[in-house]
Amino acid sequence: MLESLGPLTASPWIYAVVALSVLLDVFLPVLPSGVLVITAATAAAAGSTAGGGGVAGGNVQQEVPSLLVLLLCAATASVLGDLFAYRLARRGGARFDRAIARSRRLTRAQERLGIALVRGGGALVVVARFAPAGRSVVSLGAGAAQRKIKEFLPWSALAGLVWAGYSVGLGWFGGQWLGASWIGAAVSVLALFGAGLLAAYVMRRPAQAGRPAA
Repeated sequence: MLESLGPLTASPWIYAVVALSVLLDVFLPVLPSGVLVITAATAAAAGSTAGGGGVAGGNVQQEVPSLLVLLLCAATASVLGDLFAYRLARRGGARFDRAIARSRRLTRAQERLGIALVRGGGALVVVARFAPAGRSVVSLGAGAAQRKIKEFLPWSALAGLVWAGYSVGLGWFGGQWLGASWIGAAVSVLALFGAGLLAAYVMRRPAQAGRPAA
């Protein structure tokens, strides 16, 4: 994986590709945005272990991604994607309400999200950022429920920063401890998927607990 993405991770275009993938995966959760972030961070770990990748006696240098720029790109794109989905659902009005009403899962998620945001418990937004399609459900649900932007935006920013920091950290430390190879990247990706499964479990618990009362 690292070999096939080598030319891309050595180019400034890696930031644009990561940002675009993170921006769009709120609508297309199948996009491997987390894998891209981890791969770029693993390449950064490889560059640091190799001593910067400079070419002796020449002016050509092998560029490696900057961890800080990578983290900021991923976090910013995450927030922008959330806001785009939020605004789209908020303006969709009755159409989004009907679409959500067809799904019992989306209806429950929308109700829990509304209660959580009103009570200041927007940690659900942060947890949902790690769950498969959780970001989509939360962002679209907040917009369709006409939640105030001041209730949603701070938690979306925190979610994007935590998710980006976790993904970059996995790639970096995986590359440092296990080497900049497919093994290190695979272990980091598995850790990201593990966090996603845990987040999905946490998101399901309130719905299951509230089932008997309904």
